[in-house]
Amino acid sequence: MSTTVIGFLGSTLDASKFGPSRWSKWRPSVGLCMHEDLRVDRLVLLHGTAHRRLAEYVAQDIADVSPETTVTPHLIDFADPWDFEEVYGKLLDFAREFPFDPDADDYLIHITTGTHVAQICLFLLTEARYLPGKLLQTQPRRGAPDAAGTWTSIDLDLSRYDSIATRFAAATADSTSFLKSGIETKNRAFNAMIDEIEQVAGRSRAPLLLMGPTGAGKSQLARRVYELKHLRHQVKGAFVEVNCATLKGDSAMSALFGHKKGAFTGAMTDRAGLLRTADGGMLFLDEIGELGIDEQAMILRAIEEGRFLPVGADKEAASDFQLVAGTNRDLVTAVADGCFRDDLFARLNLWTFRLPGLADRREDIEPNLEYELERFAQREGTRVTFNKEARERYLAFAMSSAAAWTGNFRDLASSVTRMATLSPNGRIDRDCVEAEIVRLTRLWSARTPDDEDGLADLLSEDRFVAIDPFDRVQLAEVVRVCRSSRSLSEAGRTLFAASRKARASTNDADRLRKYLARFGLEWASVS
Repeated sequence: MSTTVIGFLGSTLDASKFGPSRWSKWRPSVGLCMHEDLRVDRLVLLHGTAHRRLAEYVAQDIADVSPETTVTPHLIDFADPWDFEEVYGKLLDFAREFPFDPDADDYLIHITTGTHVAQICLFLLTEARYLPGKLLQTQPRRGAPDAAGTWTSIDLDLSRYDSIATRFAAATADSTSFLKSGIETKNRAFNAMIDEIEQVAGRSRAPLLLMGPTGAGKSQLARRVYELKHLRHQVKGAFVEVNCATLKGDSAMSALFGHKKGAFTGAMTDRAGLLRTADGGMLFLDEIGELGIDEQAMILRAIEEGRFLPVGADKEAASDFQLVAGTNRDLVTAVADGCFRDDLFARLNLWTFRLPGLADRREDIEPNLEYELERFAQREGTRVTFNKEARERYLAFAMSSAAAWTGNFRDLASSVTRMATLSPNGRIDRDCVEAEIVRLTRLWSARTPDDEDGLADLLSEDRFVAIDPFDRVQLAEVVRVCRSSRSLSEAGRTLFAASRKARASTNDADRLRKYLARFGLEWASVS
């Protein structure tokens, strides 16, 4: 394959007085064609109109030292060679129009000559593969005069450098682990989502929308995204968290956008507002679906333009922040119902991530259990562990379908805190775990809207915990019929009406009494 070099004419470094002395001076464009170990078949020499004669002069010297090199002058004029936007734009146009043929030619991008702005632009265009080649860096040789100097080729494809690629992969793994608070999660879908969030967090300032049930970890993840960006020096301001469900009425506008003194009764002083507090940082609007329509309109403008009007002010305020929004509501439905602005949802829906509940990530309960024990130790200054039997019993229950985890990770954190607090000797035993299982089961039973069967009040703790969901549904219906019947016999006739004709004996009351006895219940207690 032939080699093509693309580079700027050095208006200072390539210039010299005509005469034999010029051959003892290092001139980058001429020198790169003088190396025995670097064959240059074509040199595309970029220059301005003012340096046309110098370009011809350098091309002649290259022809003398390297007859096999074809010099192709290419005219690019800059009104201001230090204007980054102009230089990058014109070089991008050049790159798009140049007839590259990577299958036939190797390309080297000479970054020694040209202004610093031009060098940076060449680097960026090569990194983005608009210029499909390697970077070529030349420099004079130290010591004795040498017209050729030295050269170095730099390939920006980091995957080809094993040590760099390894460090890059390790840094990426560290970042994703940071977002997961160091928890070795096992759920593949969740891990893939965190990998994507790590990429987005590092490359974008666009809003993030975190969806998922209450307690799924939206708030903690938002804070970790902020901390990661802060470590990378991508944000300087504060992390401001707002629970929109607590913002009601006129106070919502004031809390978010601030107000001027005297704007309303009780406004004794100016108030900056949470959006201005987040200037230069990150604003996390949790439960954004609870915001009123007026607040949504102002939030949209603040996102798009960075400006908003404080309550009672006649002059707009500005704030530059990245927005992370969280919600446990279905915003698509909210938009359809007219409760949420479709233009705000469209603006938030660029990067949307759905956090699964704990019940959908049961394989992650064990590593999160260790995390919560460590958090308890840091918070209380006391390290607590499970004995083997207790740990196995707790995990067996926690990972089974009997554990609803309706409060998600908040339930797990509270559960660990209770067991650790009730284990003053530093060891959580089997009895402590059994008592906690009963507590959790009662908690979830009370939370479930359709779980009003009253079985928790009828059954002993041991029986209530041990009952299968299948039996529970059946027993709940039996109890309902008993409570609406005047006698045991009437309840029996209602429950067994369909099978009466197929049986020789129709003692429905006795049959119902025996059924209730299976669960330690009597007619008197049920009815």
